[in-house]
Amino acid sequence: MLNAAVIGLGWWGQTIVEMLRRSEKLRATKAVTRSAAGTEFARQCGVQISTDYAETLRDPGIDAVILCTPHTTHFDQILLAAAAGKHVFCEKPLTLTSREAEAAIEACNRNRVVLGIGHERRFDAPIVEMHRRLNKGELGTPLQIEANFHQDKFLDLPAGSWRLSSAEAPAGPLTATGIHMLDLAVSFFGPAERAFATVARHDGVLANGDTLGALVTFKCGANALISAILATPYDGRFALYGSKGWAEMRDLSHPDAPTGSSLTISRKDGERSSAAYPATPAVRVNLEAFAAAAGGGAPYPVPQREMVATIAALEAVARSVRTGRVETVAG
Repeated sequence: MLNAAVIGLGWWGQTIVEMLRRSEKLRATKAVTRSAAGTEFARQCGVQISTDYAETLRDPGIDAVILCTPHTTHFDQILLAAAAGKHVFCEKPLTLTSREAEAAIEACNRNRVVLGIGHERRFDAPIVEMHRRLNKGELGTPLQIEANFHQDKFLDLPAGSWRLSSAEAPAGPLTATGIHMLDLAVSFFGPAERAFATVARHDGVLANGDTLGALVTFKCGANALISAILATPYDGRFALYGSKGWAEMRDLSHPDAPTGSSLTISRKDGERSSAAYPATPAVRVNLEAFAAAAGGGAPYPVPQREMVATIAALEAVARSVRTGRVETVAG
């Protein structure tokens, strides 16, 4: 059993603690929070409370940290944890620049600690099946992805929330929901080459913008069309088009409270089939894969080169939103 400290007990940090109560591989024994709500939540869950990240890194009873903190803090927090010999699971995005992503990975490798990343959509059963079919050649040459991740959870956030700031969340919905679709595209297509994106503000509430549209072209020649909206009820769709057929996943509910999904496969001969999938506890599956790797088991399944590729693509999308031009992806 891996003992972890959850750093940050906002909405998602509390969600992580609750999910880990059902895990037999990883448990949250400590939390770092300065908020009254986070402190009360930790007390109710029987989790030890600290207000000091440095003190937590010195705690010999802690094997790993789970970072549920503002995006701009991830880089320094990863470096400190790695230097202290603690395994690191970081919520997305890993960092906000590819340079920092590479340095964070290097620090973890140098200190021989495992680095995990909160891209749980990779662990959804329909996505795993899509990878299997593509790898078997059933879908032919991959041509394009169409993906969206929409929600309206942020409409209730206070205006001063860090999640709504341009520093923490460049390009509006990009770091909240769009990055999940961008990362899935990287998992299928590899590194991106260039990006063009726009962000609009329609609701009058989200100052940083509520609607993102992005076209990302990959080095393999395929495209990804990504839509992310923060001002409409939940909708999640991921479709992969190939020269021999296509596959489309649709969620029935928001991933933080999953109720299942569907996967439709269409073949070149016109045959079409659909299957229903029960809810996948993808967040917990991801965290348990991290715990297994930290314990000397199977390597963590998200390749580090793809961690960097996702951030390089994110960086280009955010830059395109600022400049209004097609931007080249670093590397």
